[in-house]
Amino acid sequence: MSQYRLQNASKAQENHRINIQKSLEHRLQVAKAKGDDRLISQLEAEIKYFS
Repeated sequence: MSQYRLQNASKAQENHRINIQKSLEHRLQVAKAKGDDRLISQLEAEIKYFS
């Protein structure tokens, strides 16, 4: 692959990871607001995995 394609692929991967983290953070806030401890634990584990 050309350098340009590699850079674009790398940027796309990073953007995807950032979007996943944002989504998880939002879901965590909602779970905390609802007091769903099981979901909070699961989401915190997922956030740790993607960090």
